[in-house]
Amino acid sequence: NEELALLSKEAAADHALVAGDLAPTGLFAVPLGDATFDELVEIYSEQIVGLERAGVDLYVIETMMTVSDARAALTAVRNRTDKPVIVSFTCDENGKTITGSDAEAALVILQSMGASAFGLNCSVGPEDLIPAFRRLRRYARIPLAAKPNAGKPEYVDGKTVYRCEPEQFAACVPEYAANGVQLYGGCCGTDARFIRVLRDAVRKEKMVPPDPQCAGKLICATEKHVFEVDPAASCGRVLEPGAGFSDALEKENVSPDPFISVRLRTPEDAELLTDEIYALEKPLCIVCDDPDVLERMLKAYNGRALYEGSLPEEILSRMRDRYGLIT
Repeated sequence: NEELALLSKEAAADHALVAGDLAPTGLFAVPLGDATFDELVEIYSEQIVGLERAGVDLYVIETMMTVSDARAALTAVRNRTDKPVIVSFTCDENGKTITGSDAEAALVILQSMGASAFGLNCSVGPEDLIPAFRRLRRYARIPLAAKPNAGKPEYVDGKTVYRCEPEQFAACVPEYAANGVQLYGGCCGTDARFIRVLRDAVRKEKMVPPDPQCAGKLICATEKHVFEVDPAASCGRVLEPGAGFSDALEKENVSPDPFISVRLRTPEDAELLTDEIYALEKPLCIVCDDPDVLERMLKAYNGRALYEGSLPEEILSRMRDRYGLIT
């Protein structure tokens, strides 16, 4: 990482910024896999040490397919620097990743954790990403970034072929700009020709910042869905991990309460909830008065949670900054 960044710095001279690029680990976090949040953070931290020694100007966390990887990578960067960080997911035409996460949910989660910009890259061509950006603009409070492929990849005679030409690639810029996209690039199949045409198209457009349409609501998320919650909503019935916990969660999924509230007292409680985390079909409200237990749960929960409890503001402020907790 250090060698590559130094070469890039040398090539860029003082004419361009150089970004440290972080990609997916290929690992799945518990309970789907064996990797813990802390282990994922450590993997990315090792890369960041070299990138920081080389003096990168910013970070790009891109082609993300899981919220767990993106959260860990962003945490690793934020543990070491306050440089700008662009987080970008790869998704299909419906805005879904291969693991079923929704781009809207990823945006809500990552911007609450301190991402400087959020984007979509790879997988499909420029036209295919337009519907997703239309949806993202509703929740974006940070600039949006578009870095599509030169069309969908096709395999011809054992080679990957991209059919989109540079002019066609740049033709979507007006639509992107109208939906809050302020950062542009090209992914697979693009080269210097694409970037030149793209640059010229971008310079002709007025950049329109995102315009979130959900004022007055608490915007929380599971890994797969975004929820707009009334700030006056009560936490409702509070569940406790233990006997019958799975059945209780199923009942709460269809209850009228806007979120599922769970009281956590011990690390074991947090583990039990982690095991059941994908059974939750509504936002999670964590009821907890132990800061270590709360943080343990926030590391495991790949969403944006709410909080009820009596922890001091100093601790809650840190949880908001690190994990996007709604208090």
